[in-house]
This record gives sequence, structure tokens and C-alpha cells, in this order.
Amino acid sequence: MRRRSKAVQVAYPAVLGALAVALVYLASLAPTGRWGIVALGGLLPAAAVISVGLKAGFLCWAGASILTFLLTPDKFCALLFAALFGLYPMVKSLAEGLKKRPAELLVKLAFFNASFTLIYLTMAEAVAGSLPAVLGSSLWALYPAANIVFALYDYGFSRLIAAYVARVRRAAH
Repeated sequence: MRRRSKAVQVAYPAVLGALAVALVYLASLAPTGRWGIVALGGLLPAAAVISVGLKAGFLCWAGASILTFLLTPDKFCALLFAALFGLYPMVKSLAEGLKKRPAELLVKLAFFNASFTLIYLTMAEAVAGSLPAVLGSSLWALYPAANIVFALYDYGFSRLIAAYVARVRRAAH
């Protein structure tokens, strides 16, 4: 992408972070679909990474994470964003920089499983309550299913990033 001014390098991730906070807040009020709404919030740090750079993505994530913990009534949604969906765009960018598919996959799955375990250990009741009963009651079923869903999420996320990059490039020319 083209060089951006210092003001844009700070303002763009701040605006995207504010939108992420709004989505996480919305997720905390929604009766269902919390995981999906928070996952949408995770797209915003990715836009910061693509448009401004990796530092901007971390800035967007950090600011939004702090604000979601302070402002959202449901701390489970804030934790989902801070520990998983908001941080994942930067982890994905770094993992894909390895240029070796098996290493990329290993890093992504290690990140997901560490984050998911942190979330589960911190808020087991909230995790179990937000999932179908068959998954919420058995770790043996939960982790394989969660890894499959994460792999599908990563694939869809890659497709959305490709579409976003194509649109940004068209707009720049």
C-alpha cells in the first residue's frame, strides 16, 4: 500500500478500534450470535494491518481490548475479542509471513488452542452456555469441533482479506 501520514497511521486504527468496541458492545447485548458478532469485530484490526501495517493492527487491538473490558457489560465478549478474535489478525499476518504452510498451520492452531484454553479456563460457564449442549458438556467433543470451526473461520477470513485487499487496490488506482 502507499505511504500514509503519521496522523493517518494513528487515526485509522483508532477509528477501526472504536468500531470494534461498538461491535463487541453489540455482541454483549445480543441474545444469540455473540461469537459471530465478536468475530466480525476481529475484522477491524485486520483492516488496520492491511491498510497501515502490523503496528497499527496491534494498536487497534490493544485500544479496543482495553475499552471493551471497561465499557461492555458482558466481559465474556470482551475476553473473546481480546484473547482471540481481535488478536488473531496480527498472529495470522505473522504466521503467513513464515511462507511454509505446515508452519503457518501449526502457529495458527497453537494460537487458537492456547487462546481457547485461556477463555475456557477463565469463563467455563460462559463458554459452555454459549455452545450447543453436546459440545458444552464434553471437552473431548469441544476441542476437535472448535478446531474444525476455527479452520473454517481462518479460510473464510483469508477470503475476506483477499476481497478487501482487491478493493483497496482498486480504490488506490
